[in-house]
Amino acid sequence: MLTLLLALVQETIPAPADVAAPPKEAERSKSGLASKLLQAGTGKERPTADDGVKVHYTGWTTDGKMFDSSIVRGQPATFALNGVIAGWTEGLQLMVRGEKRRFWIPQELAYKGQSGAPAGMLVFDVELLEIFKAPPVPSDVAAAPKEAERSKTGLASRVLKAGTGKDHPTAEDGVKVHYTGWTTDGKRFDSSVVRGEPVAFPLGRVIPGWTEGVQLMVKGEQRRFWIPEELAYKGRSGAPQGTLVFDVELLDIVKPPPVPADVAAAPKEAAKTASGLASKVLTAGTGKEHPTSKSTVEVHYTGWTSDGKMFDSSVLRGQTATFALDRVIAGWTEGVQLMVVAEKRRFWIPEELAYKGAPNRPKGMLVFDVELIRIVK
Repeated sequence: MLTLLLALVQETIPAPADVAAPPKEAERSKSGLASKLLQAGTGKERPTADDGVKVHYTGWTTDGKMFDSSIVRGQPATFALNGVIAGWTEGLQLMVRGEKRRFWIPQELAYKGQSGAPAGMLVFDVELLEIFKAPPVPSDVAAAPKEAERSKTGLASRVLKAGTGKDHPTAEDGVKVHYTGWTTDGKRFDSSVVRGEPVAFPLGRVIPGWTEGVQLMVKGEQRRFWIPEELAYKGRSGAPQGTLVFDVELLDIVKPPPVPADVAAAPKEAAKTASGLASKVLTAGTGKEHPTSKSTVEVHYTGWTSDGKMFDSSVLRGQTATFALDRVIAGWTEGVQLMVVAEKRRFWIPEELAYKGAPNRPKGMLVFDVELIRIVK
């Protein structure tokens, strides 16, 4: 069973006066879960174990020590109810949207003595912000119907909703989608809909059935795919087996950044350091402060080998990257310190400042376009 993410937090929220034990007026279930209503909700519908939810919460051990809080992080948590501790799965089903409730969750419904997790009975204050209903199992989940389109590879699909766009993505593009996946016996194994958050990824870096299938779509389209095992996970251990069925909605297409004209070698006007790092400013920044080698930074970036092959891009994933500058390749550690916030810069990083021939890593000199979004700390 997946557990709730335990975050390291510096601020604390005071523990409730009844943190040590549930009061007499608390509701109790047969499982041993206790709870009491803190604020009535405005909704009428309750989530099921198959649904996803968005919540704010704070958790304490019974001695009053706070161990986690989405409120302190300033970001609500979203998750599938069947993917968290048993006390949460049961307890959230008692709630309606807008409700706040306090739970006393015995250890056997919490982390069961799991190493590194809070021990004993746990107390949570939870506010239910939103419910993400699980998509119903398709009636044709067992096999593609006769009217489905079929490709030479064995991929089958049918349009559920026509799109509004005109362009189709290519295998080199990134896409943003909502999706749900089932095995042919109707068991759901994944859903961005239930998690309440679309996903973005380079189309050339997913299972072949996705790479092929999503290229059939236009923006706004919803389509159902029947993906045979040889186009899916090919029997890989721990992955869903057999033919897989996906409902996919294409939300956006992200075109890859163009290969730089000077990707093969740094131009004469590039600035060079004693270490061999070369760079040139593409867009001047608006900040005044430079990060240090100990800073944590948020960036957008794309990387190419010197023959123009892109090997990584946060732009295609639709998600900025955040990392400590002392935990990346030496060329990044040195180079990003030259930048200020909002600056875009191109780097030519020699192999000895990059991956040094490490297996399964890009080889030779690497070229990166980097945008410094912010200095986190």
